[in-house]
Order: sequence, then C-alpha cells, then structure tokens
Amino acid sequence: MDFVGRRTALATLAHARSLASTGRPQSVLVQGPAGIGKTALVREFLTTVDRALLVDGDEAEAQLAFGLIERLLDGRRTRWVDPPAAGAALLEALDEAQDHEGAAETPEPDERAVAPDEARATENPEAGAADGHVVALVVDDAQWADPASLQALAFAVRRLRADRVLTVLVVRDIDDARLPDGLRRLFTADTTTRIDLDGLDTLELRELTGGGLTARAATRLRAHTAGNPLHTLALLEQEGPELLLALERSDTAPPAPKSFTALVLARLRACSPGAEALVSAASVLGMQCTLDDAAALADGTPPRPCPAEASQALEEAVRAGLLTERPGDQLIRFPHPLVHAAVYHQLGPSRRTTLHLRAAALHTADPAGALRHRAAAATGPDPALATDLAALGRRLAAEGAWVSAAAQLGAAARLVKDRTAYERYTLEEVECRILAGDVPDVAEAARELGTFAATGWRSYLLGRLSLFDIDRAERLLRDAWRQCDPQGEPVLAARIAGQFAALYGSMARGAEMAEWAGLALRTAPDDTATDMIRYLALIGRAMSGDAAGALAALPKLPDPALASPAELEELLARGGLREIAGDVRGAVADLTGVFAHCQGRAASFRVLTATALASAEYRAGRWDDALVHCEFALTLAADTDQPHIALYCRTIAALLHSARGSFAKAAAHARVVREYAAFGHLNPVVWASLAEAHLARAQGRHEEVAAALDPLLALDGRGDFAEPGSLPWADVLADAWTALDDHKRAASALAPCETAAAQRGHHGALLLAARARGQLEAARGDPGAAERSFRLALKHAEHVEIPFDRALLHLAYGQFLRRTGQRKRAGAQLGKARELLGRLDARPDLERCERELAACGLQPAERRARESARLTPQELAVARQVVRGLTNRQVARELVISVKTVEYHLGRIFSKLGVDSRTRLAAVLAAEQ
Repeated sequence: MDFVGRRTALATLAHARSLASTGRPQSVLVQGPAGIGKTALVREFLTTVDRALLVDGDEAEAQLAFGLIERLLDGRRTRWVDPPAAGAALLEALDEAQDHEGAAETPEPDERAVAPDEARATENPEAGAADGHVVALVVDDAQWADPASLQALAFAVRRLRADRVLTVLVVRDIDDARLPDGLRRLFTADTTTRIDLDGLDTLELRELTGGGLTARAATRLRAHTAGNPLHTLALLEQEGPELLLALERSDTAPPAPKSFTALVLARLRACSPGAEALVSAASVLGMQCTLDDAAALADGTPPRPCPAEASQALEEAVRAGLLTERPGDQLIRFPHPLVHAAVYHQLGPSRRTTLHLRAAALHTADPAGALRHRAAAATGPDPALATDLAALGRRLAAEGAWVSAAAQLGAAARLVKDRTAYERYTLEEVECRILAGDVPDVAEAARELGTFAATGWRSYLLGRLSLFDIDRAERLLRDAWRQCDPQGEPVLAARIAGQFAALYGSMARGAEMAEWAGLALRTAPDDTATDMIRYLALIGRAMSGDAAGALAALPKLPDPALASPAELEELLARGGLREIAGDVRGAVADLTGVFAHCQGRAASFRVLTATALASAEYRAGRWDDALVHCEFALTLAADTDQPHIALYCRTIAALLHSARGSFAKAAAHARVVREYAAFGHLNPVVWASLAEAHLARAQGRHEEVAAALDPLLALDGRGDFAEPGSLPWADVLADAWTALDDHKRAASALAPCETAAAQRGHHGALLLAARARGQLEAARGDPGAAERSFRLALKHAEHVEIPFDRALLHLAYGQFLRRTGQRKRAGAQLGKARELLGRLDARPDLERCERELAACGLQPAERRARESARLTPQELAVARQVVRGLTNRQVARELVISVKTVEYHLGRIFSKLGVDSRTRLAAVLAAEQ
C-alpha cells in the first residue's frame, strides 16, 4: 500500500537532512506508540537519502553486547564498496566506540575540550562531506537494542562535528528505562529535532483504507483507534463491511482488533473477581466514570462494595494497565479507546444488557444517561423508547446542546421501523450535527437526504447544506417555505426564516437579513435552535445603516459569565455593533468577554467570536492579540473541517500581515479567500478584494490596488458592503487613483464614501474620507483645500481610537506639508506618525515615514528592535495577560487555553526575554509602550 500522510514529519526530516548537508551533523528523535507508523515514516524518508544505514533493535539480542553495532558494521560492507567520507567518519567513530574499553562509563565530552577526532574535523570542515552526500543512520526500535550498542551510538554521535551525518533514533518512548541515560540526554537535548508521531487524521485514514470510508465513519474510526494505522487496518480486515455500517449508523463502540483484544483479556483474566467486575462495569459506563458509579454497577447484589474494596480493585486494575486515575481527580478512565472496546465487547450480549439496564436504573438523576443505557440495552425496535429519546433530543436542541441532541435523535432513528419516523428523526439529527459543526462531508450528507421523501424539513436542510450554491440554496429554501405551515409548524418556519437570513447575510443584503431574522424570532421566540438568529437580526440592521438604532434596541445585558446562550449571542452582536458604530474600545471589551465564556458553544459561534474580536483588535491597534485570535479561529475552523466559516478571519489576518510587512503570509491568506470567491458569494468576493488591495497598498503597488478594488464600484446596489464602519476600501481606492494621477476616478470613488459617512455622522469613516480628500486636493494643486481636509480629518481623529488610521493621517499630512515647504510642521506630523507606526510595528509605512523625515532634514530616531518581537503571537498574548496581574488560571480562562499551556508559554517567554519574574517581564513590555 502507498505511503499516506505525514507531510509535516517528512518536512521536518527533510529540513534536518538539509542542515546535515551543510556539514552540521543532525540528531532526530522519532517517538510514538506501537503501530503508529514510525518505521513506515523513516523508510519513506530514506527513499530521499543517497546513503543510508538502517538497523533495528532485536529483543532476542538485547543481552548480546554490541549485537546491534556488529550488525551495523557488517551491513556497511554489503552496502558500500567505497563508503562516502561522511559514512566513513561515522563508522570510524562507531568502531572506536566499540573498541573503547569501558564505553558504558565514558563521561559526556566537555564541550570546551576538543577530542582528537573532533580536532581533525575542525581542521578540515569538509572532512566527512567531500562527496556531498548525506549519510542517514537510522536505529529503529531502539528500546529493544542491547545497552552496550546504544551507549556506543551515543559515544559516536557526540563526536561528529563537521560530518554530513543524520542520525535518527526511533523509539516508542524515550523515557523507557531500557534506554541508557547518556543516549536519553543526547536525544532530548535542545539541539535534537523531535518528532512525536500521533495518529493519522480522518482524511488520511480514508486514503489509507482506499476511500471506502465515509467521512462520518472515518471520524468515528479515528476516535476509536486514535488514528493508529496498524490497529485501523487490522480492524477493517477483521470486521469487513459490517464495521463500516456500524460506524455509520451506530454510536456503540466498535470492537478492538483480535490481537489487541487478546492482550487486554489476558490482563483482565489475571485480575481478581472484584477487579474484573469493576473494569467490566466501567466499560458499560463509557470511557470514563466515577469510581463510586463503577463500584455500584459492578456485578453482585447489594450492599455495594465498601470504599476500601473498591479502591483495592481499582489499584489492581491500574497495575494491570486496564484503568487509569489521576491524583485529585474523581474520575477513572480507560487508557485507550481500544482497551475500553476490548473489555466492553467481551461481556457478551446477556451480561451487557443486564449491566446497561442496571445503569439506567442508577441514573435516576440523569434522564439523558438513563435513556442512553436503555437504548444500548435494546435488542430490537422500540417505538416508545424512540419517542422518549427524540423528546429529550429536541429539549437539548432547544438549549443549544447540539452534540448531545444529535446523539439522542440518532439513537431514536435506529429504534424505529416506520420509514417516516426514521426520516424525521434523522433529519433533525443532521440539523443538530450541522449546528454543532459535525458534518465532515457535506456532499455525502446531502446525498443521503436526497433519498428521503420530499418534505419541508428535507428541502430546508438541503438548502442549509447548499449555501455555497446561492441559486440552489434559495430555490430549496423557497420550496421548504412553500411546504411549511408557519402556524402549524412554527419551529420549521423559524428554521427556514433563519436560513434565509443567513443566505442574505452572505450576499451582504442587510435589510433582508434583518427582516427574515426578525420573522424567525417572532415565529418561534423560545426556540434558540434558530442558530445565531439574534446576531443576524441585529447585524443586519447595522449593515443597512441602522447600527445606532440596533444598539438602542438592545436590552440591558448581563456579564458574559452570567449570560444565557441567547444573551451571549446578543453580547456578541453588541460587540459587532459597537465596532461598526466606531466604538472600538467598547467592542473589544464586549467581544473579549464573549470569547472567554463561549467554550461550550458550537465551533461556528466560537470562530465568529474570535474573528469579530480580531477585527476589533485590528482597529484598536492591538495587533498581536488580533493575530492570536485569528490563529485560534483558523485552527478551530480547520479542526472541525469548516474552513469556509473563517474566510473573513483570513481577510483580517491578511490586513495585519500586510501592515507589518509579512507579505508572503498576507498573500497566502488572500489566495485562499479568492479561491472561495469563485463560488459567487458576494462577501468572499469583497473580502478577497480587500485583502489583495491592502497587500498591494503596503507594497506601494497602486495599479494592483486599483485592479483589486475598482470592480467593487460595479457591485454598488448588490450589497451593503460600503456601509461606514465596515472594513475601509473606498478611501484606499481613491488614494490609488490619486497616486496614478487619475483624479476623476479618485473623486468618483471617494464621493459615495464621503456622503454615507456624513449621513451617519461616523467619525472614523469621516477621518478616512477627509484624509483621502486631502491627498486628492493636494495632487490637483489646491493646497488650501488640501489643508482644510487634513485639518478636518484631525478633528474627527479626536473622537476615535483607531491608531493605524490616525498614523496614516499624520503621515499623509506630513508629506503634504513637506512638499509645500513647511518642514517644521511636517516634522511634527511625521513624528506623531512614527510614534504610532513604531508602536504597531507597521514596518512598510514606518519606512515611508522615516524617508519623509530624512527628506525634512530630520534624523530618523534610531529604531530599536522590540524585545517582544522575539515572542510568538500566542506567547505575547500570554505575556500581556500576565502583566495585567492575572494568575495562570485566569490567563488560561481569558485565552481559552489550558493552564499547562500557559505555564509552557511562560517558561519560553522568560527564557527568550532573559527575565526571571513577572515584575521584570512587565518592565520589558512597558518599555515598548
């Protein structure tokens, strides 16, 4: 079978090979559990290497001193008639290590001293690399090799200094006690490249299995096997087509491969009856449960085991590797889904049913849990149970718990014979999965729904799944509305109206978006399953010019920590409304609170929140934070296989990277948005044009700015994308035409922007329009009109907090003043621009500013590299929260990351900045303000 996936790991190995080719020996550690594909990875990599030595540890030779080295040295004679210089140097070092008496006790070399062989390499840096070939030495399954050989390997690798050698150590776990300490230290040093190999992703699993898996089946199979290729292939071969059907339609855990099951059951049989009963009961309760619940469910009659007996049984199960526990944690867990599956499936139908029914009786305080166990115990169709499950699923959907709702509705569908009921439950399940972002393959889901009877629900869901085909989506939604009776089916009517709102939102038609969203809310006011409908209603009003009215209509909203799902949605909308209205500080405050408390919401909600926050932070000049939130949104969208929900985020990222001079990154984001623009949606078309234009502006390419934005003028009337408060483009286009001496086009592009900004009284938009007007009038040769425009822009700047736009205003005004001979005044304006641009690290415009200062006869200030530039965006975000005085736990909550991640980043921050306390960190960052 062809090699699948591992692009990142192969790229890492290729980079190490490239470094080795320059005469810098490289060490690489490849680590991962059995069957994860370590050997396949290194063998695939070795196809790209000219000279290689591959040797693997053999458990049978573990006690044979230097057995692995002997095989390695013997093998070179059959591989190389005339070994390359690098190979000769390596083998010479291995020979020396083998002959070195007491190699096991050899201390690690003092880096300040130079051993004779090192001196030889130092004298001739090309020694060992004269023929230009890299030699790769791969030791696979090193944990099974004899210790003497591994010590000799460490001895030899340490003595390579200028040889083109790449040493790859492949192990299951570098902390394995069978590995010598010296080797462990060598391959965990900072200079070693480390590859921790994990499972294949769902797309790679589908490729591995020849494309026979549906997206849903692949997703479940990956969760079950952790993407382990060996276990995946063994399970598919063992179960055949029945496995695919079970993965597609059943929520029950599939079995484990027989070889794996045999190992687990051998451990289970070696346990005492009490421990076996505890592990079996835990398997019925799922991947994790409390010890108390497992003990209560364990085989036997009341009274339940005493705490001491339960703890003793747990301790035995932990020693056997069947369960795990963490100190202070109330839960016990299975160490791997396959361990759970092996135990669960060995119970047998009768015992499994008995335990599930007993578990249902124990879950009196948890109706959802009780129904889940009743469904698992069912041996055939059960319409009454299906009705109960569907009712619970609908109740959970009304609360916005989409994942749980989908599970209940899917279980209901599997328990009915009636085709009509089956289709209705399945349609509702699919809707919940859409809302949860859990539809891995939209086309696949649409094909299945296409086989159902023609109903309003079917047309509505097909319309939802077709939103990238505007005409088809609108046609299906109109068919759904025609078949729906709003009085008799208010929930369906609200769903359809909500999708019309989303559809018109994608077309930037704010008034229609708000109208349909309002209809959805009036039709089913208590049904929050009309996802994001409150947000759409409010933002639609803003898009059509009524941001102030939408803000005024909002009720008093609570703190995000106390907000209901509906109120959190309204807080998200309020943040967006405030940004559109020009209150970026208020927008950042609202959106930061929503972002910190939206962990339980659907991926689409969290991506939208992070994107909205990044947009507000971009305008507020908090660019490092904006990049962090862009990265969060893009990662989450990719992880949930919904890249299309983060397109606007890519536009924000493109603007940020353009303004900072990271042109390659900006172009990559713009390219992705442009690819989606081909589907015909207005928003991606506009967003792609914005991204491309701002990139070209930062590069000083006026023709490209005009080419990107001029087509938007032809779209006038098709959408509300020119509303003041949206991302600016008319002033950017006017600037480009001004620079190209086409003053008529510049004025034509600017006039609608000026009119709309004046009508709304929007200070931010008026600032941009007045700045662009000043540049146009200056180019026309009317300095008086230009002066008045620039002064007007400065007055509007007093009312807004948009530092980048203010910086560009000061820069443009300073340029005008210098060209009219007013150098002193020009210097004052350019100095303000330089201060703002330096704080933002807006390098392209900062360089323009410094050229203008130099032309004024003023010495540009010495630019000191920002200490914080050494930090990644995520590290800088953590650092800023720490400086605010937040604890690690509070930082984790603010940034929606784990406490361990905060601790990891903080350690790297201290190391990079050379500080040893939070106080000193605060001083470093404060010096940059």
